[in-house]
Amino acid sequence: MTPFLEVERRGRIAILRMDRPDALNAIGTIEDCDNIVDTLFELGNDRSVHAAILTGKGRAFCSGGNIKGIKERRGIGPLDQPDSTRANYRRGVQRTTRAFLDSEIPIIAAINGHAIGLGLDLACLCDIRIASETAKMAASFIKVGIVPGDGGAWTLSKIVGYSKAAELFLTGDTFDAAYARQIGLVGEVTPADGLLDAALAMAERIAANPVRALRLTKRLLRESQHSRADDVLELSAAYQALVHETKDHVEAVTAILEKRAPTYTGD
Repeated sequence: MTPFLEVERRGRIAILRMDRPDALNAIGTIEDCDNIVDTLFELGNDRSVHAAILTGKGRAFCSGGNIKGIKERRGIGPLDQPDSTRANYRRGVQRTTRAFLDSEIPIIAAINGHAIGLGLDLACLCDIRIASETAKMAASFIKVGIVPGDGGAWTLSKIVGYSKAAELFLTGDTFDAAYARQIGLVGEVTPADGLLDAALAMAERIAANPVRALRLTKRLLRESQHSRADDVLELSAAYQALVHETKDHVEAVTAILEKRAPTYTGD
């Protein structure tokens, strides 16, 4: 079987396409989760990657988990006993969640179609979200009688606030891209045929900056979501001490003083 993620490189940008279009890019197996984890790890070790875009092939972004697999107790959901199911979630979708949270690469979700359940939570694990005007979204775990087992209760509430996240999870209602922008879930809505171009334009603006500072800035943003101000200040000082010693910092300052465009090397 082909890997769940197809990876395309465009210079400093990696485009990650979920490649199960016949299944609306549902995540069905532990191997799918492993592929996501391994891909993020490999890209994280490549300093030439300044930014990434996550999107789906076909007409869906990601329709969530595989419902047939859930019914048949195989794949990423329930197994034969509760303790096995708990281990399966930790080994599969939760390991995927941790990989996104640990990644220091700026990631843009280009939501090209349905983002449902786990699919919506994958988008929420990205740093920036852009949606096609035809996209449909739902935090719809409740509609199949389960809870968000992938950590989405934490992630979505960080983006839209507790009350709105509660509304989305407890109703399971489907909503469109315009509503997603209204509640701050996505930052931009584009025509379907302009989505990838918009995501690439955003990624290029990000990728134009020094890669070490980019990654440490993202880590600061992540840590700031659950840390005290004093802890963030200490971490900021430590990270600042690191980037002050990079060649790209020296180049940035020199370019400003010389009134020219900087040339960054990643050093």
